[in-house]
Amino acid sequence: MDSSLPDIPQQAENKPKRDYILPASILVAALLISFSLVYSAGKKATVSELGGRGGGGGEDTLAADVGEAFNDIRPTPSPVNIKAVTENDHIRGSLSAAVKVVEFSDLECPFCKRFHSTMQQAVETYGDKIAWVYRHFPLDSLHSKARKEAEAAECANELGGNNGFWKYVDELLRVTPSNNGLEATELPNIAERVGLNRTKFETCLSSGKYASRVEADLTDAENSGGRGTPYSVVISKSGKKYIINGALPWEDVRVIIEEALK
Repeated sequence: MDSSLPDIPQQAENKPKRDYILPASILVAALLISFSLVYSAGKKATVSELGGRGGGGGEDTLAADVGEAFNDIRPTPSPVNIKAVTENDHIRGSLSAAVKVVEFSDLECPFCKRFHSTMQQAVETYGDKIAWVYRHFPLDSLHSKARKEAEAAECANELGGNNGFWKYVDELLRVTPSNNGLEATELPNIAERVGLNRTKFETCLSSGKYASRVEADLTDAENSGGRGTPYSVVISKSGKKYIINGALPWEDVRVIIEEALK
């Protein structure tokens, strides 16, 4: 035995074990409470990700701020400065629909890919009551390929009209892994699969003729308050605007559309 250690008094050796149980129990209880608080905070964040609600007040503009960590629907006091929807837009539905959903999207954004399915469900559910308007919002700092893909969609529009545009966007978002995962060589393959002339498509894309159109959409997104993708503005017939920041789930999007239809 190490002689440097002090001798343990006999009375300590014979002290009942229960005298040590109470401090140990207090320590365990404290650890359990700490764990519970951490767990509860994590659980709260998870619930928010699934579409937690909050806020109140205000009627003209409803904001739905969504990031990777939370979903929240709450009023916002400022109107949205967005260009009017015209026949020059890419519209799935009728220009005269009661409600228009203007989506600013990045074709390499994984959340845009998710939200695309949500909007397809919205069109299927509401039919001619709503119009889905697509505008480009490539985030160059995150997805360097998105801008050229947006130009590719414009070439699809040139060659196949509005239907050609939507077929191309649908197919591109179906096959892309997102986050710059789609090879540039796949763009003409997609054009061919949706029934477009491959040679004319490649000529159009290489010309860069639609770069200004994509840039104009991007500027409109920023002027409208867009800071990330997808960024959508729901416009009612009376002109009320409802903002959706991010890929809100279908249940929340439906609430906003129903409010806009009133």
